[in-house]
Amino acid sequence: MNSKGFMVLRILLGLYVIVFSFNKFFDFIPFGDSPEVFENCMVTLENAKVMYAVGTVEIATSIAMIFNKYGALMALLLMSVSINAFIAHAAFIPGAIAGAVILLLLNIAVLFEYKDKYSRLLIS
Repeated sequence: MNSKGFMVLRILLGLYVIVFSFNKFFDFIPFGDSPEVFENCMVTLENAKVMYAVGTVEIATSIAMIFNKYGALMALLLMSVSINAFIAHAAFIPGAIAGAVILLLLNIAVLFEYKDKYSRLLIS
């Protein structure tokens, strides 16, 4: 992919994550009904302030991704968020999985573009 296309992908990923990260603090995106077991889990994480920690990490990594600072590392960190969002939606809210799929695909595309940066990690 050319550098302009990659820049657009990288910025889209950063903006996508930052919007949902700020939602953890300000709760401006209404979500539909979800199963009680999922709601209980999310309430427990919110009460333990874990979601604030996750949101803070997401905001920091998103800003770094947008400005292309340590992009390869930030893409790896955001991959954990992408996989968790995908699994949570697949398990509990399969009807609303589209957003998680978009996040995962954007993250995979960015990781693929950084593949040269990871080559030394993959040498045995």
